[in-house]
Amino acid sequence: MAKTQVSKKAGAKPASKKMPPPAAQKAAGKSAVKAKAVIAPTKLTLPKQIQLNMLDLMIKSRVLEERLIKVYKAGDSYFWIGAPGEEAFGVPLGLLVHKGQGVEYDYLHLHYRGTPTLVAMGMTMEDSLRLMMNRSTDPSTGGRNFCNHYCFPKWNVVPVTSPIEVQYGQAVGTALAQRRHKSKGISIVTGGDAGTAEGDFAGALVWSTRPGMELPMLITVQNNRMGISTSYETQHGEKHIADRGKAFGMRTTVVNGNDPIETYLAIQTEMEYIRRTGKPVLAEFEVSRLYGHSSADGANRRDGVCPIQDFEKHCVDQKFIKSSEIKQLWEDYDVQSRAAADLVRQEPVPTRESIWDHVYANNENADWRKF
Repeated sequence: MAKTQVSKKAGAKPASKKMPPPAAQKAAGKSAVKAKAVIAPTKLTLPKQIQLNMLDLMIKSRVLEERLIKVYKAGDSYFWIGAPGEEAFGVPLGLLVHKGQGVEYDYLHLHYRGTPTLVAMGMTMEDSLRLMMNRSTDPSTGGRNFCNHYCFPKWNVVPVTSPIEVQYGQAVGTALAQRRHKSKGISIVTGGDAGTAEGDFAGALVWSTRPGMELPMLITVQNNRMGISTSYETQHGEKHIADRGKAFGMRTTVVNGNDPIETYLAIQTEMEYIRRTGKPVLAEFEVSRLYGHSSADGANRRDGVCPIQDFEKHCVDQKFIKSSEIKQLWEDYDVQSRAAADLVRQEPVPTRESIWDHVYANNENADWRKF
């Protein structure tokens, strides 16, 4: 179970009314029946409907990531970096976010492994592929950034940037705005374990915990125990990265990020705490890295715990869904991802002239030659 500084009981009330897709609905029935058993050893549970929805979205996200890798290997893209192995963290987060635009809603400061979160929030495969293949139809960057560098203003998804961990400092800014407006929105920031060596991470801990000026921030670290090529054990003297928050008097928790049930309940509990108190939480999620750091060190499958395989077994054991129906989900999403890639491949790339677009607010002229 999640280990936290403050004793708490995790509730199991659903935070999303999203229904699973047809294949999962058929297995789930129309009622939200609670599971009779859970993934060992957590002894936590969620309504059947939520579990099937999470399973479906985790599979969809993995199929999309594998399609992005195939696109890269086929020469239709220049670079890949993604989140295979982090679906059990990313999907619950996406389902629990208070989605919308403005300070009354949650802000998301994601790093480049945020695809499962965006899939759970409603991002289409086509829009992810448009960014991957640098098409002008890409709604995030107009086809001018790396894959998974998402930006969705309508959902308060702040632009993902390539410099490591700068999102921690940026999250302080939106949290300050939310505090001043006394909103119930929170600023959520995600990053990897290696990036916590950056000063931006330490700065977020300082700024979020000033006495009497605490900020409504969910500061998360997805610990896959590996930097680009450097192991966790050679870089960290602390037992848990979350322990660093204790020096600032903030609430901390360590969660099995490969268990979507434990993760969902932990995120739900910490979000409720932040909305109620306006104070920050540092949450560490232990996850897997299954396809390498990026295409820079190879995008091939690696050894490690696969959260989807474990969760599939759990759902089958509980008789929520049949193995044949799970297989059909994988096949259906593979067909969908292939069709999406074929569609995007025919779409235009950015023009030379469009490089000046979106540099200034309201698309004011940014071409220095025409000032």
